[in-house]
Amino acid sequence: MVDGLLQVEGGRPLRGEITVRGAKNLVPKAMVAALLGTSVSVLGNVPRIRDVDVVSGLLSLHGVAVDYDHQAGVLQLDPSRVESAHVADIDAHAGSSRIPILFCGPLLHRLGEAFIPDLGGCRIGDRPIDFHLDILRKFGATVDKQSLGIRLTAPSGLRGTVIDLPYPSVGATEQTLLTAVRAQGLTELRGAAVEPEILDLVDVLQKMGAIISVDTDRTIHIEGVDELVGYHHVALPDRIETASWASAALATGGDVLVHGALQRDMTTFLNVFRKVGGAFDVSGDGIRFWHPGGDLRSLVVETNVHPGFMTDWQQPLVVALTQAQGLSIVHETVYENRFGFTQALRQMGAQIQVYRECLGGASCRFGQRNFYHSAVISGPTPLHGADIEVPDLRGGFSHLIAALAAEGTSRVEGVNLIDRGYESFTGKLKALDADVTRLA
Repeated sequence: MVDGLLQVEGGRPLRGEITVRGAKNLVPKAMVAALLGTSVSVLGNVPRIRDVDVVSGLLSLHGVAVDYDHQAGVLQLDPSRVESAHVADIDAHAGSSRIPILFCGPLLHRLGEAFIPDLGGCRIGDRPIDFHLDILRKFGATVDKQSLGIRLTAPSGLRGTVIDLPYPSVGATEQTLLTAVRAQGLTELRGAAVEPEILDLVDVLQKMGAIISVDTDRTIHIEGVDELVGYHHVALPDRIETASWASAALATGGDVLVHGALQRDMTTFLNVFRKVGGAFDVSGDGIRFWHPGGDLRSLVVETNVHPGFMTDWQQPLVVALTQAQGLSIVHETVYENRFGFTQALRQMGAQIQVYRECLGGASCRFGQRNFYHSAVISGPTPLHGADIEVPDLRGGFSHLIAALAAEGTSRVEGVNLIDRGYESFTGKLKALDADVTRLA
């Protein structure tokens, strides 16, 4: 039986209203942070996605009482009885998720030990966990690589340190924050990621009693404290999902109101959306995105860390660019292998070529490493239906956008992967008058 098969009858504009909830890139990390507290934490605006289920299960395995009101989108997390979990249970429940690596710091503080299984994740580039392990070692953790995974201990406790990141990695920044807040002494993190989701995690930790300052030069200072308490927090909305629906509206010639979308965290995307020919209107409740008619315009865009153009925005935008007049150039500087999804778009009629060279405004760290990290899109080209397979979360939603914009029938296999990051995406598609049928 095919796992997660969706049939799409394309060629009709998306029109209607949908709602986005909390960011996938924040909510699971805020859930992990609850481990650090001595009292109950309450997290609001929680989306019903697979990553939330995975982290809920992992927390439960470690003795955290989890109460999830799906309808209200509210999680209550009680960490008063944290305990070690069985290796086999962690491995079975985590699956391909990379979230368990972020449990290490909090568990070392609470239990003096932690275990993580082999980790998976989307196939978009080299994201080794050695970087995380090196950070934990700097805090004083002992790392023992075993056949089933990795066991960490902290016989003398964790101590503050100085960490200088060679690249502003989101995962490394999260790891440092979750470990440093209860480490003895001061921690200085240089070259940190400062994405909105990172700053929202800082807000969560500060509510718990942490002492954290973020400087303008990407340096974060954390003063370790002896005890943290629970928090009450409402997660910031998901800017990636918002941009995905915006690109879908543009690619299909539609009109979509995204309730819950927040302009503040999407400034760079909104500028590009307007430059390519899209229209938007910001209200107190969200953002409306629509195709105003006329030709879309080609452009050059380069991904970068915040406040640059987010890497997770480029894949859905590329689909819209297949319908723009002229040559568009997209230079990917965050993940080295993020253009694999374009193969399916070419199968559907798109004219896209990928290159090893840096085709953006400047050379990047992938320029001399033989990675296909630049794309040239020639348009407009009509798209036609095809049988395609989801390669990863963001690329998969981009395939879905292409199927919606294409004439004819498409069968998209592996859409269960999209459930990881998009709450009720098939229901939202139907709310936008898309002709989709879940076959498996």
